[in-house]
Amino acid sequence: MSEDLPEILAQAWRLLVRGGVDRRSPLHTPAVCSVDGDGLPQARVMVLRQADPVAATLRFHTDARSPKVAQLDGRPVSVLAYHAQENIQLRLAGTARIGRDDAVVDGIWATSTTFARRCYLAQAAPGTPLPGPASGLPAWIEGQQPTETQVAPARGNFAVLWVDVTAMDWLHLANSGHRRAVFRSADGWAGEWRVP
Repeated sequence: MSEDLPEILAQAWRLLVRGGVDRRSPLHTPAVCSVDGDGLPQARVMVLRQADPVAATLRFHTDARSPKVAQLDGRPVSVLAYHAQENIQLRLAGTARIGRDDAVVDGIWATSTTFARRCYLAQAAPGTPLPGPASGLPAWIEGQQPTETQVAPARGNFAVLWVDVTAMDWLHLANSGHRRAVFRSADGWAGEWRVP
């Protein structure tokens, strides 16, 4: 394990970048945490689609109709990820922002597979009660690989969640003694050691 703070920060971002492109990475599905309108904590596992160390952002996809969109947009958020092989926990803090209807989101939609876009064909918003277990998808698309034409109506239900990261808490677990460092954008990401 490196004891060089800039290298630790770079390694953490490398793990996050890999998490955004490798579905087998433990960082591919972190927990995204927020507080709802009633002041209650909410956590959900989301698929990390991209991590950008230069912009200090994380990107996730979501249904624009989901209640979490209102809970997250413009508000503080925390992202928790754990890489068991590296024994590294990352806690990231920042501000969430939702993108729906612009060229950037259109481009992200266009690069997604039609099978991934199929999720946004659900007939009702996420969290809507159902009479029994079901995907919420129309019966005609269940288990099917849709065409571009079939998924086109789903575009209006697609949104992008960006997390503008402002702080990272890095924890390395080790039998010889844990190590912890905190990095903040306000400090130019210089980092400082903390008691684990």
